[in-house]
Amino acid sequence: MPLTPFLIAFYVFAGFCALFALANAFGARRRWRGRRRFAACHSGLWSLVFVLLALLGAFAGSALLGYRRLTTETPIATLDARQLGERHFAVRIDYPDGTRRTTDLHGDQWQLDARVVKWTPQAVVLGAPTVYRLDRLNGRYADTAMETSQPRSAVALADDNPVDVLDLRRRFPEWLGWIDADYGSAAYLPLVDGGRYTVTLAPTGGLVARPADAATEERLRQAGW
Repeated sequence: MPLTPFLIAFYVFAGFCALFALANAFGARRRWRGRRRFAACHSGLWSLVFVLLALLGAFAGSALLGYRRLTTETPIATLDARQLGERHFAVRIDYPDGTRRTTDLHGDQWQLDARVVKWTPQAVVLGAPTVYRLDRLNGRYADTAMETSQPRSAVALADDNPVDVLDLRRRFPEWLGWIDADYGSAAYLPLVDGGRYTVTLAPTGGLVARPADAATEERLRQAGW
């Protein structure tokens, strides 16, 4: 998944810190050879500080990989459905960055789930935006009894990331107090042949699903939606 400006800022910070660490390391070596022991230790200490800051910036960026910045009601996906059989559809999901994927869904409806991370007011003042990550797309049945008797389908949308900010918060809650809340949000609409849908996410963190064109809107109306 492409890097967002929010993530790039963390990696740029880490890069500058790494350069400062390298410069101080060379300075410490030069001063040590010149028998300026105290000055060499001072430069070495600053080199260590910048190394730690570089690691922190890189770690923070890695923990947020897969999350996207949210500032206004933002289009996050477009879905196209093509019927393959009874309650069986091929669904293509297009992302704003131009990437896409296709999966088969069983059911009468599709449902898209997302995870949202909101920061404390102090972090927001420092420029931390609300971010989100699409988690999964699955089929669902209008009749709840069918959920246990009919084929079910779901596809994971989140990239595998060994360092995830939500996992870190669960493991070390005292270290990540600047996260105000993390929660899930979902939206769904009926599956119709030739249906095209848009999904947006509001700054408050709620997913909103809408028909993307008049033809889909009419098919949904005929389906009793």
